[in-house]
Amino acid sequence: MTSSERGQTMTQAGTAGTADTAEPGKGGAGPRNTGSGSGTWRTRLRRAIRTASRPEPWKRGPVLAALTLLLGLLLLLHGQIPNRIGGLGSLVESLLPWFGLFVPVLLAAALWRRSATAVVALLLPVVGWLSLFGGLLIDKSHSGGDLTVVSHNVGADNPDPAGTARDLAASGAQLLALEEIAPEAEGAYEKELAKTYPHHTVQGTVGLWSKLPLSDTEPVDIKQDVGPLGDTKPAEVKMAYNRALRTTVTTDQGPLAVYVAHLGSVRVVPRTGFWTDTRDRNAQALAEAVAAEQNERVVLLGDLNGTMDDRAFTGITSQLRSVQDVAGDGFGFSWPAKFPMARIDQILVKGVEPASSWTLPATGSDHLPVAAGISW
Repeated sequence: MTSSERGQTMTQAGTAGTADTAEPGKGGAGPRNTGSGSGTWRTRLRRAIRTASRPEPWKRGPVLAALTLLLGLLLLLHGQIPNRIGGLGSLVESLLPWFGLFVPVLLAAALWRRSATAVVALLLPVVGWLSLFGGLLIDKSHSGGDLTVVSHNVGADNPDPAGTARDLAASGAQLLALEEIAPEAEGAYEKELAKTYPHHTVQGTVGLWSKLPLSDTEPVDIKQDVGPLGDTKPAEVKMAYNRALRTTVTTDQGPLAVYVAHLGSVRVVPRTGFWTDTRDRNAQALAEAVAAEQNERVVLLGDLNGTMDDRAFTGITSQLRSVQDVAGDGFGFSWPAKFPMARIDQILVKGVEPASSWTLPATGSDHLPVAAGISW
């Protein structure tokens, strides 16, 4: 064999050896490939740890971190915000759930700035928001309930009171409370609801329709008129725009005290801020009326023009439980009907067990009806 032939033979043998080594399952190439996936995530993890351990990410975004901490403190300490400054405390508490929208915005900003400090600071508002509203993210309602109740601010400017009445009657509720009944629409509600609800009472602008007998019905003075001017008005004038009532419903399980109320409106006024004077006065008077109630079982239905997070309702919430908080699914926002942003229409109870809570479809009003099932 010549030297050139020996060279070709050795070259072929080397090529074959290389091919054998590269064959899957044989030689060193196989094990290196099978470990490439785990090696990739380990590499990324090490890179992330090295990045986080550097001082630069912790120095970035101090202003962003400060804003994040302020949001957390606002959620946790909202009760300490003074109301003396234009009703700021009540305004913040009315919008409290919506402050959670700042969390993803701040997270995106922290990631964009690569600020480890801002990311860690986000724990405070997240914990604060979940402590306040985390329970509302869980469906706590359950089937059953001995009594279904509905409350609806039907709206003084409702263009179709008869249609609204028919929609509410179709809900199947045993008790139906209406607020803001315009004098010219009262007849339409009475006509449409008469067949379904044989018992009813209207006191001023609020009313209750019932499938069960009513007794001991009377208006409730929530101090709508105060001062010398209010004192001069005769009773029949005040009664025309009375906004609260109390009655006893006869049930198979005994008497049930039912209150229907429509508290004063609130407004954002440029010069004075969040104006709640009338509403707050009404809320205090209503709390006093409930405190004087002799019946152990109480249901309060109505448009309270405020959320139950608002400190103005402490006198009421210390005595009664919100069915939405106890047995609702979600926030149960009821106003405005086209894009609900707050639950200002409430169903509160004492001495009975909330079983479920929900909102009904929109009517001709700017509020959504709210409904609840309660058990003995």
